[in-house]
Amino acid sequence: MAEFDLGASFIPALHKPAALLPITKHRDALLYLVETYPVTIVVGQTGSGKSTQIPQFLEQAGWCADGKVIAVTQPRRVAATTVAVRVAEEVGCEVGKEVGYSIRFEDVTSAATRIKFLTDGLLIREALVDPLLTRYSVIMVDEAHERSISSDILLGLLKKIRKRRPELRIIVSSATLQAEDFLRFFSEDAAHTGERAGEDKAKVGTIISLEGRTYPIDILYLESPAEDYVEKAISTVFDIHMSEPTGDILVFLTGREEIENAVQAVSERSSQLPPHSKSLLPMPLYAGLTTEQQMYVFEQAPENTRKVIFSTNIAEASVTISGIVYVVDCGFVKLRAYNPKTGIETLTATPISKASAAQRAGRAGRTKPGKCFRLYTEDAFQALADTDVPEIQRSNLAPFVLQLKALGIDNVVRFDFLSAPPAELMIKALELLYSLGAIDDYAKLTKPLGARMAELAVEPMMAKTLLSAPAFGCLSEILTIAAMTSLGGNVWVQVDEDKKRVESTRRKFAAEEGDHITLLNVYQTFVTKGRKEGRFCHDNFLNFKAMTRAVSIRAQLKRYLERFGISVDESLTSAGTHNNKAEQICRCLTAGYFAHAARMQPDGTFRNVSGGTVLHAHPSSLMFNRKADWVIFHEVFETGNKIYIRDVTKIEKNWLLEYAPEFYKTKS
Repeated sequence: MAEFDLGASFIPALHKPAALLPITKHRDALLYLVETYPVTIVVGQTGSGKSTQIPQFLEQAGWCADGKVIAVTQPRRVAATTVAVRVAEEVGCEVGKEVGYSIRFEDVTSAATRIKFLTDGLLIREALVDPLLTRYSVIMVDEAHERSISSDILLGLLKKIRKRRPELRIIVSSATLQAEDFLRFFSEDAAHTGERAGEDKAKVGTIISLEGRTYPIDILYLESPAEDYVEKAISTVFDIHMSEPTGDILVFLTGREEIENAVQAVSERSSQLPPHSKSLLPMPLYAGLTTEQQMYVFEQAPENTRKVIFSTNIAEASVTISGIVYVVDCGFVKLRAYNPKTGIETLTATPISKASAAQRAGRAGRTKPGKCFRLYTEDAFQALADTDVPEIQRSNLAPFVLQLKALGIDNVVRFDFLSAPPAELMIKALELLYSLGAIDDYAKLTKPLGARMAELAVEPMMAKTLLSAPAFGCLSEILTIAAMTSLGGNVWVQVDEDKKRVESTRRKFAAEEGDHITLLNVYQTFVTKGRKEGRFCHDNFLNFKAMTRAVSIRAQLKRYLERFGISVDESLTSAGTHNNKAEQICRCLTAGYFAHAARMQPDGTFRNVSGGTVLHAHPSSLMFNRKADWVIFHEVFETGNKIYIRDVTKIEKNWLLEYAPEFYKTKS
């Protein structure tokens, strides 16, 4: 689509004029409440304009005087970036000037920034440097009902900070019935200070409801359960396209792979549509996409074209896409669940909750009456749980316990959680941090190791690996490996047509030792050749954007280390990694990832050390169909009925005993 084709209709597709948003008529009441009460709980439908308008109202009302900043936190990076871009456009500034955003490894703010969008995890990190978050006059926790771990912990921190900073204003925005819970949470302490509970509850906070204008939505169920919801979703899209009036379609699926397959299938099948019918434009939306790729979904479709967006639950609450009239809901969401016994994090498609189903359906009634096609039966809907289990009750808590300790909250068990995490998750987190050397026998943060691990923006095992690297003489290489494994996306471009060629291309970079050193080879070749030669990534099936991001992440991690006084000598990095260096790298990885060790079985599968779990090398791993005795792996996850390990490297068994004597003991 050429630049000049966008037409004048492009900008309104991104946002309605503010005056038309339901929130505008509540402006004065909202500002009055924020002025009067320390805590304001805002209840409103997604799309009512909460995220985009409230920060602007506050800024216009003078909350940024004396150089103060308004912070708005989002549970997802996608939301932080897209909302910031939108608000910057409304304010009429470049993003990064008066309105900016900050997400892990990407800071687009400046001294001029007055409204700052960031992920809740990042605001917690800021508290490491500035425990009372003194830069901010107002902190708005958006989409708090999603109950991500970071937003739960952030609310607990804000509750503590409020006692020391009575002038700080906290706004919690929630789309569901949880407003009372949030208010109770902030009011609890006030009730204990000896004053009359009822009177004090009124002092701490209040709830304001902004009803979003929504149109009626027809909800349609299946008569009998679908065998394959992805296939059913695709056929439903074509049914809608052929028989329903104009309006874009939003389809909820569970993950990147399903979404990419569906986009591909719709592209292929739409070529068979009858001549003269409107065309279908399929688009993906999930967290691994770049900011530019995510912005495409907000653009208006070309003439005579219907957009169909295949999205994860990002589009359920975080972003509002105008023009959606039809929603197709597969009824599932991928939820992380961490099993403290095996240490395995499963990413499993789980039935959604009733609250999520309502949120999804609500996306159809934003601009005119809509329809929601639920790819499950009405009985199945009735059987759904009311809300999702908060993330804090089903996750690996090690990174969060480490951060709380670094924030000076030593007794993490007594921390004021919105929902207390199960004891076994807490115990497992403390055990892992102890075995990594981040906390001592008294569960106190160790100095400097534990404190530095908390400050590095990578998970604890990788932080330990990075901080151990100088002792193994391979810091430059481990920095690269840390950057390559922190991408969140894949460095390889998925090409289905030419699998053989892709395989042989990958083999060029392959290292005998496994995936980590292969990633190192890829990076080093990219830095020496790929940045100069435009075709390098294309010819080698590498994702140029991911590689460029790895370069920037590596530079940031290097800056962290330099802050700790650890200098990185780049001169030692030769393109060919000779054997001794390779062994040092594998030993260093073992020092951080010893808890992720497995042994190969005669049938080619792996077993974890206790032997109770069968693990498979992921097909994307070099260790797929390769021989090895012992290995360590970067991540483990379950999809379908198999447990996969990804980013796998060969190691020696005795290294485990050498670097983790506390964790592994041999039976005598």
